[in-house]
Amino acid sequence: MANEARSILNDWLSRMQRNDRVRKTLAFMVLLGLLGIAGHYVYEVLPRTYSLTITGGDILGNRHFLAGALRDQAASGGVQLNLQPTDGSQEALLLLSQGKLDFALIQGGLEQPYANVTHVANLAPELLHFLVRPDIKDIAGLRGMRVNLGSKKGGTRVVAKQLLEFSGMHDGVDYVETNLGTEDLLALRKDRLPEVIVITSFAPSNVADYIVKQHGYSLLEIPFPSALALRLGWVADTKVMAYMYSVQPPVPPRDVKTVGVNLQLVANSQVDPRAVFKVLEGLYSSGLQLRLKMKFDENSILDSARYPLASGTQAFMDRKDPFLSQATLKKAEALFGLVLSVASTLIVAFKWFKGAPSEPPPLVTDDAFFHALIERVLAVDAALDASSPGSLASGLLGSLQKELSDIKAIAMRRLATNGPLANPGLVPQLLSTIADSRIRLEFMRGKNEILPA
Repeated sequence: MANEARSILNDWLSRMQRNDRVRKTLAFMVLLGLLGIAGHYVYEVLPRTYSLTITGGDILGNRHFLAGALRDQAASGGVQLNLQPTDGSQEALLLLSQGKLDFALIQGGLEQPYANVTHVANLAPELLHFLVRPDIKDIAGLRGMRVNLGSKKGGTRVVAKQLLEFSGMHDGVDYVETNLGTEDLLALRKDRLPEVIVITSFAPSNVADYIVKQHGYSLLEIPFPSALALRLGWVADTKVMAYMYSVQPPVPPRDVKTVGVNLQLVANSQVDPRAVFKVLEGLYSSGLQLRLKMKFDENSILDSARYPLASGTQAFMDRKDPFLSQATLKKAEALFGLVLSVASTLIVAFKWFKGAPSEPPPLVTDDAFFHALIERVLAVDAALDASSPGSLASGLLGSLQKELSDIKAIAMRRLATNGPLANPGLVPQLLSTIADSRIRLEFMRGKNEILPA
């Protein structure tokens, strides 16, 4: 059954191959496909530009300033980043997950899972600032106070509540939570401000600087970041240097410990990996770091990653691998195999579309002609066989002799003008038969009584 099916298929393919119209149609379709593949690869290597969105959270925060600096740096790589303010990291993650944002600068410590979000880079720890009225000297002094944790959509609230719970204080029991945004805080009079204001920012923070200098707040030390770091992987042991926000009076009067929260760049999973690569080039460029007066360590790019790694980040990390690394050699081997396979396929296709080779025309030979000449010689022999001694007249003998001579002459002229014979033995056979017939004629001429014609 399998052989029969194979035979039917081969017959069908042969008929298709012999059909000139079918071959041309298929060849045109294959050509279009190859042109499409070639166009795709040409498109892949062409330079391109991207228009994407990014958020740094609150418009008055340092992240927004960082996002603006990154926007300016990425523009030289063909990536236009449009800034879109949000109320905090949680809102940014939600918008990313919904495809309404492309990039976001968010703080670590947020455990909520979001679909369609990928990790691009870990930048550096932001510092948790507990800005307090001067009479509050330690964590215990927060009891009974109003503590502003920022927007409920922000990440600062999530991190600060964990820190307060670690300290044994709970909302509604030990303190009163407020959720004023930065703009609302800066618009309030001093007597209306909460006693404690928590913000997350690089140091110095513009907002912290304003509250300290305009309203006389100080910076509270968080004495247990190392212990908290053992419990929570996203916590870093950091400090705010003395005199960071004021010299007279000194704020803080000495280096104070606080909790560091890693700042991360994340992206929607559908963002083109090449755009992610370009953004990372801008992020780790010397121009951006000189402008920010900060250095982002590329070796820490994966620290505190909570989401799948972006393909563009993987490509960015692989760019420094040796050219002849094992992975590169495997890729080259696979590419070489692919090229050979494609070339073999094209050769087979070319031969098929070229059509079946035409059958050679039948070979035209003179075998039949020489067979006819041999038959004429045999006819002479037959005439001799039919005659008895003494019955052949001299005229008949002469006629038979001339017939043999004519046959030989015709054969020689034919050999000189036509091609080779399929059976080369016909010529010697003809000449031998003529020679035998002549011998018989001579014999009968000498032995027979020749009668008058």
